[in-house]
Amino acid sequence: MSNILVVAEHLEGKLRSSTLPTLTFAQQAAALTGGEVYALVLADNADPIANELAAYGPTKVYAISHASFAQPLAENLAPAIAAAVKELKATIVATPSSTTGKDVLPRAAALLDAGFIGDAIAVYQDDEEDQIAYKRPIWAGNLIARVTSDADITCVTVRTTAFDPATTSAASTIHNIVVPTSAAANATFLTFDQVKSDRPELTDASVVIAGGRGLKSKEAFGMLEELADKLGAALGASRAAVDSGYAPNDWQIGQTGKIIAPNLYIGIAISGAIQHLAGMKGSKTIVVINKDPEAPIYQIADYGLVADAFQVVPELTSKL
Repeated sequence: MSNILVVAEHLEGKLRSSTLPTLTFAQQAAALTGGEVYALVLADNADPIANELAAYGPTKVYAISHASFAQPLAENLAPAIAAAVKELKATIVATPSSTTGKDVLPRAAALLDAGFIGDAIAVYQDDEEDQIAYKRPIWAGNLIARVTSDADITCVTVRTTAFDPATTSAASTIHNIVVPTSAAANATFLTFDQVKSDRPELTDASVVIAGGRGLKSKEAFGMLEELADKLGAALGASRAAVDSGYAPNDWQIGQTGKIIAPNLYIGIAISGAIQHLAGMKGSKTIVVINKDPEAPIYQIADYGLVADAFQVVPELTSKL
């Protein structure tokens, strides 16, 4: 029996939505192993976040409050996670495959001498090997690798776009747990420059409108903003557009940017480099506007319009 521990992500005292698909992953793993799903909240004031998380069905939620957890500094979080894993006798530890998760969990894995699997998109029972196996994308998603771990403890970052968010269920019980906590002497938190926007978060949005280098200027992205406002959409961009200075870095979608899977993705003047496709091809419905009928992105599009974006987008915006 393997118990699975989910390390919750939070921001400004509230649970981040990326934790909910990670819970779904944990529930699937627990169904295979016959174990239970535990959740861990590390924050300067963990109880409100733990109460929010308890509604989504983990067997138990453990809360640890300490001033050193006010910011997601890996040097402070990783030792506490490792200590909690030992205390709770968890054999699988999961976090979202986010910037924070990719920073914190490998450190915890090293402290635990654990196996590590990054960017898991599936967990299943491998009957040939008679053990739990995972799938993860490699080569920008062109190949799917099957991975197993022989370690006593396995740490897994979860690609959250591959799992549905956990839904509310009977409230879990909340427990306090005591582990050694202290601020690391070799690291100091300086600042967190959060991008504030009235639009939805790119990774959480139901509708995403993305622009490419074919828009040719920063000003041209203004017409995408008007369209996004009509649709209540988040804005994204290809790496080529970001590198050209047409869009800010936090809009970048792709292998070296954000991984998204909205219900509706509208790609405008994006040719579809393999690195960009790796970040959005999980979208439920893909709509493309590009004047080049041979653009690679048309190969994965559900709907495509071969036309000049500078003519189509203003007309589309006016009709909505």
